[in-house]
Amino acid sequence: MVVELSNPIGSESVRFIELPVIDLLAERSNVSSLIIKACEQFGFFQVINHGVSEDTIAQMEQQGLDFFAKPVCEKQRAGPATPFGYGRKNIGINGDVGEVEYLLLDTNSLSISQRSYSISNDPKIFSSAVNGYIEAVKGLACKILNLMAEGLRVHDASAFSRMIRAVESDSIFRLNHYPPTLCKDNTTKVGFGEHTDPQILTILRSNGVGGLQISLGDGVWVPAPPIPNAFCVNVGDVLQAMTNGRFKSVRHRALTNSYKPRMSMAYFGAPPLHAWLTPPAELVTPQKPLLYRPFTWGELKNASYSLRLGDNRLRLFKI
Repeated sequence: MVVELSNPIGSESVRFIELPVIDLLAERSNVSSLIIKACEQFGFFQVINHGVSEDTIAQMEQQGLDFFAKPVCEKQRAGPATPFGYGRKNIGINGDVGEVEYLLLDTNSLSISQRSYSISNDPKIFSSAVNGYIEAVKGLACKILNLMAEGLRVHDASAFSRMIRAVESDSIFRLNHYPPTLCKDNTTKVGFGEHTDPQILTILRSNGVGGLQISLGDGVWVPAPPIPNAFCVNVGDVLQAMTNGRFKSVRHRALTNSYKPRMSMAYFGAPPLHAWLTPPAELVTPQKPLLYRPFTWGELKNASYSLRLGDNRLRLFKI
């Protein structure tokens, strides 16, 4: 069933449709096919039976909630975000703002251990929770990327996942916290504005509070309510380029909740800065010629710094 309502924050519309939920324990070829279909249609899906333990999730969630519950003056000891550390309101360096506070971390275990002293009263417990969570969701991301390669009939099933597994991977981990906000006219606010993720793949989980929406284009937004024990997965710009445009880098945003704080935990799987990004040969044909010139992740990352949050980065590399 599809239900369409006027958007409470403007003239856009909100459409309620069932977004894909994929059981990773189902038959492998069927899982691959469902993932391919979801990436082509939405650039987004949720996964269940993913193999990440409830304890790993709960420990990370508790550490995040404990940090954001601190007084602002204590949280600011972990900032400013340059780019790693604690930040508030400002998103990037080009004037984008939101109703959000965040903690951005490098996924390098030594970096996390060092930074944890400014974040937690018990840095060893914090760094252990973060490192354990990152390893688990990185493994999940690689499993999904391998399924994607199989579904696309790419000969090298690790063509996408090896970039995340690389020691020099530029992956990051971000905790976003959205305090409850309600405007005088009873509308909600945009906590994190419309954008795509520049990396390969994002693995996201929230604390059970809704707010994530994906764009269908033409001002139509689809809520992606959290499902117990599920992870949200969305395609990033790099994966759109590396599938030669077959997958869609999904535009999405986060709204604040009127009554409850929302916290999301997002792992952004990225290649090494020097990694050369171009589709596998199987995805470039006379019928489907190359859409984007080859580029490095460092080039795309630098382009991101020069643009606003909602700008289209890939257009700079389109042939």
